[in-house]
Amino acid sequence: MTTAVESQSKDAPRDASAPSVEPVRRILLVEDEEDTRDSFQQLLGMALGIEVDLAADGAAALRMLGERPYSVVVTDLRMPKVDGLKLMAEIQARRLPVTVIVTTGHGSIDDAVHAMRMGAYDFLTKPPDPQHLCLLIERALRERTLQDELSALRAQIGERHRFWNVLSKCPRMFDIFELIGDVADTATTVLIEGETGTGKEQIARAIHQASAEYRKGPFVPVNCAALSETLLESELFGHEKGSFTGAAGQRKGRFELAHGGTLFLDEVVDIPMSMQIKLLRVLQERRFERVGGNQPIEIDVRVVGATNQSLEAAVKEGKFREDLYYRLNVVKIELPPLRRRPEDVPILATYFAQKYARPGQNPAAISQEAMERLLAYSWPGNIRQLENAMERACVTARDGEIRPENLPDDLVASKTRRGSLRVDLSRPLAEQLGELTASFEERFLRRALRKCRGHVGRCAKISGLSRRSVSAKIAQYKIDTSAYKPK
Repeated sequence: MTTAVESQSKDAPRDASAPSVEPVRRILLVEDEEDTRDSFQQLLGMALGIEVDLAADGAAALRMLGERPYSVVVTDLRMPKVDGLKLMAEIQARRLPVTVIVTTGHGSIDDAVHAMRMGAYDFLTKPPDPQHLCLLIERALRERTLQDELSALRAQIGERHRFWNVLSKCPRMFDIFELIGDVADTATTVLIEGETGTGKEQIARAIHQASAEYRKGPFVPVNCAALSETLLESELFGHEKGSFTGAAGQRKGRFELAHGGTLFLDEVVDIPMSMQIKLLRVLQERRFERVGGNQPIEIDVRVVGATNQSLEAAVKEGKFREDLYYRLNVVKIELPPLRRRPEDVPILATYFAQKYARPGQNPAAISQEAMERLLAYSWPGNIRQLENAMERACVTARDGEIRPENLPDDLVASKTRRGSLRVDLSRPLAEQLGELTASFEERFLRRALRKCRGHVGRCAKISGLSRRSVSAKIAQYKIDTSAYKPK
């Protein structure tokens, strides 16, 4: 599974308080009549409280569109030099991310219909009703906001929101990035726990890449669940010629190959008990012997273990050695599932849209309806499932846009919530109920903040709690309220 891009400076994500992406909220009014331009500018500026720039014709509008970004263009159709239809055609040719509303006199309705076929958002006959004009533009701005955010995310992927090979803008992930920075230049053993598909191997690679010392050597992964006990021993420690049937020559093991680098042991919970004893000895002594050999081999290796289950619970059940658990659990990284990182869904979806773009074509844009479907889903398969969904969407998308019908059929919020209530009999009921309550509470607060555009007082009124309680919970879940405020 790929959740990231190429290596970069590990200092990039350290500023967890960095401002969130701010979409453009600016209008360009294109009208050849000066009195109409001025009255529209005054009306929209007072009613909507946003910046309105003016252009006397399509040629001037194109120059201004090339100089700064706009959310909405309101243009007359009949103008000298470059008319509204030619302006729209040029906007399409340049693939400018802007919503176009056209205004027209009663005698040119056919032109307005033609403009709608060219992709205009809507049209108004002149003189337009001021209230209707403001409502239409406000609606267009709301629907444009998500596309503006995604465009900004594309520009910022690899800058503020990535750490080595991991993409995120989640405060919890920033804490993990800080921890990686702390352990990077030490030989400390790290244990990564997280659900399937959360990117445990990507975090292990980030630890390796962030280390000035251990990145000089190789990163060597081993899937412990995919190998039998005999094969696992040979894979980890190697073997001498003739040590068992089929051993035609000497073979170096993964520990030996990872000398000077990082050994990643995935799914350590599945290591057989007899192998756990041998692994413990190697971690303690930093030396081992090949299968069938008697020559000790010393190694300098950082070991990173990973599991999708609780090792502590496995110890209590007698499935995992307690002494090995403590040896692996020197520094633990608990990866949150994607449903606890909703702010990462847009940036990851945008990255995967770039990754799976058709050769020679621009990445497909994600429609507002499709993004709402992605945000409403709880992703039991986490980032791996999101990547697969976006790959399918990019393959089936038409006209450069991903719509809900391009997404897998199971991305329905109601089905997802039922499916996410997984019963784990190895853990106490009270503990699991607490997690479910916290998960629902966080989702409720995020949805309420989205509805009231980041206003904590209104969120408290919706939730039936005091403002103080809501503020405490926002702090507890590390919710960035500025992400929900109007830009």
